[in-house]
Amino acid sequence: MSSANASTASTAKLTVPKDGLAGMMQNLKYDFTAGFFVFLLALPLSLGIAKAGDFPPAMGVLTAMIGGVLVALLAGSPLTIKGPAAGLITIVAGCVAEVGGGPEGWKMALGVMVVAGALQVVIGFMRAGSLSDFFPLSAVHGMLAAIGLIIISKQAHILLGIDPATLAGMGPVKLYAQLPNSIMNPNVPVAIVGILSLIVLFGLPKIKSPLVKKIPAPMVVLLIAIPAAIALDFKGTQPGHILVHIGDFWKEITFNADFSQIGTGAFWKYVIMFLLVGSLESCLTVKAIDSLDPWRRQSNFNKDLIAVGTGNTLAAVLGGSPMISEVARSSANVGFGARTRWANFFHGFCLFISMLLLIPVIEMIPNAALAAMLIFVGYRLASPHEFFKTYKIGSEQLTIFLVTIAVTVASDLLMGIGAGILVKFVFHIVNGASLGNLFSARYQLKQTGNQYYMNVQDAAIFSNLIGFKKVLARFEPKKEVVLDFSQATLVDHTFMEFLEHFEEQYVENGGTVTVTGFDRFQPFSAHPLAGRKAKKEKVSATAPSLDGSTSRE
Repeated sequence: MSSANASTASTAKLTVPKDGLAGMMQNLKYDFTAGFFVFLLALPLSLGIAKAGDFPPAMGVLTAMIGGVLVALLAGSPLTIKGPAAGLITIVAGCVAEVGGGPEGWKMALGVMVVAGALQVVIGFMRAGSLSDFFPLSAVHGMLAAIGLIIISKQAHILLGIDPATLAGMGPVKLYAQLPNSIMNPNVPVAIVGILSLIVLFGLPKIKSPLVKKIPAPMVVLLIAIPAAIALDFKGTQPGHILVHIGDFWKEITFNADFSQIGTGAFWKYVIMFLLVGSLESCLTVKAIDSLDPWRRQSNFNKDLIAVGTGNTLAAVLGGSPMISEVARSSANVGFGARTRWANFFHGFCLFISMLLLIPVIEMIPNAALAAMLIFVGYRLASPHEFFKTYKIGSEQLTIFLVTIAVTVASDLLMGIGAGILVKFVFHIVNGASLGNLFSARYQLKQTGNQYYMNVQDAAIFSNLIGFKKVLARFEPKKEVVLDFSQATLVDHTFMEFLEHFEEQYVENGGTVTVTGFDRFQPFSAHPLAGRKAKKEKVSATAPSLDGSTSRE
């Protein structure tokens, strides 16, 4: 981030790929190749995610098909992959259990998802995509880490061949407590397949060969697990829960949603959870993938929410699990060379073909192999690196992160994210933010000729970030922007992340950004984007006169 000297863009922009049918023809070889490789990732993960949420496994594939073939055409982001995500497993499984359990619970959960999907469309039209900025990053990362720990708590037993019916009703703490017993009493042939799958998933990325890095690890797992299941005759010698069961997939695609629980508190609790967490994860993924886009295209968050909500509504009506813009598959999509939305379309189309032709092969997949994939996903969400990275940003960030994890694991996601936000507010108040400033963006703005001058006042934090974003979004490109923090008292980590992103984007569009006033701040850690507060010194009550009174958003 620049301090006193402005930054300038130094590289010429690449020619942006065309969109629409012209874009498909222009980039067919790139997008089809990327879509096919993402399909190889998505097929086993979609099966595993749906099963882990107590949905029929094939309904995860249905969702990914809709996310590709339909939602790709409506989406506001060019490179994201839409489909079921591990981050929603705990909500889906909790919803199914609370509204009835079993096949009936699945259908009642679909009713919840139809309403949540419709509301997602509504908030997209209300231009609420920016509301994702309200959530502090440490609380969001804590929520994702908690989801990872919850996923591992159950899937570790499945990997060892334990019947999931014996785990019914157990929360994460009990599941971890039960793990030593499962380790001592595994289904040995199944556990061997599961452990081999885990070794492949953790080991393959460590091989440095560029060729090996292009091979999707989940597909390698299937190439090992399916022949092993055939050789060991899992179909003839093992209980029914050991292999994936698809059944008559195409006959099951009908109107499946049940709204009989719509008058209950549980129904609306999970509507809020699906709406909040699904929308938040989608927006965060879109933001992350925009930063990886070689052409630096800016996605339309609201349009993307409308598209995802439309896909969720249709998927839920037909029986599918919930979808989001999924970060791991989207990142892989960029890595495989995708150029436009058609890569997502082709990934969905390949899934459609697989469900027409490959169901007998899919039913030879051991659930232990899918459990290994989900454990790997869970580990990435809750890896020690995430804890260390958060600690480096500041001890207060680690506290928020840990509180969010603890409350989420002990109760649910809504309580967890709420606890994280509450702790964040406490830290801000202790560090000098006034109650009246928590949601109010205070600044003075002056435009003279080719320059925007913004004097930021009081606290610039996650809960008033939307106000700052609105005014900065109105700045014309190719101007000189001066952001003066000499009258500010507190700037948090979420705001610092946004500031870095704004500067990067504005400079790429031909402008310059100068940030001043941070020399009088004390950072909470050595991390360049750590939160910081003004050193104890007398600060004048009002900023120097610019063009009138202080502005608030």
